[in-house]
Amino acid sequence: MTQTCPSGATLAEAEAFLEAHPEIEAFDIVLHDSNGIGRGKIIRRHELLSVYKSGRHMPISILGLDICGEDVHETGLIWDQGDGDLRAWPIPGTLKPLHNTTPPRGEVFLSLYELDGKPMTSDPRHALQRQVDLLAAEGLKPAAAFELEFFLLANDRGPDGKVQPARDVLDGRHSRKTEVYSVDHLHGMLPLFSDVYAAAEKAGIKAETLISEYAPGQYELTLHYREDVMQAADDLIRLKRIVRAQARAHGVTACFMAKPVEEYAGSGMHFHVSLQDETGRNVFAEKDEGKWTETILHALGGMRDTMAESMLVFAPHANSWRRFANQSYAPVSTNWGVNNRSVALRIPAGDVRARRIEHRPSGVDANPYLVATTVLAAIRHGLRNRIDPGPETTGNGYADDDGDAMPRDWRTAIEAAKRSAFLKDALGEDMHRTFTAVKAAEYARVNRTVSELDFDLYLHTV
Repeated sequence: MTQTCPSGATLAEAEAFLEAHPEIEAFDIVLHDSNGIGRGKIIRRHELLSVYKSGRHMPISILGLDICGEDVHETGLIWDQGDGDLRAWPIPGTLKPLHNTTPPRGEVFLSLYELDGKPMTSDPRHALQRQVDLLAAEGLKPAAAFELEFFLLANDRGPDGKVQPARDVLDGRHSRKTEVYSVDHLHGMLPLFSDVYAAAEKAGIKAETLISEYAPGQYELTLHYREDVMQAADDLIRLKRIVRAQARAHGVTACFMAKPVEEYAGSGMHFHVSLQDETGRNVFAEKDEGKWTETILHALGGMRDTMAESMLVFAPHANSWRRFANQSYAPVSTNWGVNNRSVALRIPAGDVRARRIEHRPSGVDANPYLVATTVLAAIRHGLRNRIDPGPETTGNGYADDDGDAMPRDWRTAIEAAKRSAFLKDALGEDMHRTFTAVKAAEYARVNRTVSELDFDLYLHTV
């Protein structure tokens, strides 16, 4: 039975795509859970039109899974609901061809809706859309971009059992040096990155600058600024999928853990955000350079005021918390500054017309939809309450201990998130319950695991 698609996707979009791509035989249909993990199905070409006509039934439990894909009953999305089906609908503009697939495939993003067409409010996309709509009601539109940091690792562990940087795919050279900003070092991975850029172009993603980052085997890709914050989140999550697939095709492993290597810096997912008014003017931009507008200061104030209770969104996993350390390029306080990479909230140098805030706490393992949701809610909080961000941090932000430091461990962050009235309002009650329940279940899983480190420390000593 054909129904009206509540997401706004049209049958004409799918028909035009199939006509333009007769070679494509199958499609990945993907929705994203609270961890940002893509879950769904692979369908054959002839099934695509029915997804646009009538949606696709998916179990409600698909949004109540932990990092291992196992049910978390405390979400209320499993047997409390009888694990019934809801309907997933395609997202307009997300139907894309996939690069370097045999046989050729495409993909489309989905979002989950109740059977009556209402948004299923444990879906991260709906949480972000709600914040976008609330800002729109105030005459404001967020523009944004994410940065993607990641490691390329060898498929095999080193002699010490630890991960090791991948050999160059071009000539097999193996560097264990940091190689930060080395252009020559990038050349060894150019065949892989050429495929990444080709895949991004097919997907309509403007992947831009590539650099060798601050650890052996670590890289960063920047993304073009988007006037649609949902598209910015889609870009990031799709680019992760692209990098992972192309790395596999070239015989290496793409790693999006926040902290895979003990001795070196971890991988962040910095979020650049600004606000436009109804005329398209950037309301963060000051008339005279360096004389900050009240808007940008209040936005900073809101982000600072809510950061501690929101850290679970920005650092959602056990490994996330290994990234935070002094002089690690990951922030350890809620401070702000200008052209300063030691702070949590940075106003980058550059053209006043491009004035924005760089939100630096998130690891690359965070869910970009929930990161954007929480940051936008914090900005609204700051603007509504005219919150003063306090003095700017200059110099070494790691030495700037102003007593408002963030939680220092995962468990504290989970408890803070559970208690947070702000976060419950930002995510929505259902998304908040789902997310914190999943995190609590994952914490219990990690906490009961006896690791090799336990045996190394205690087996022959206690």
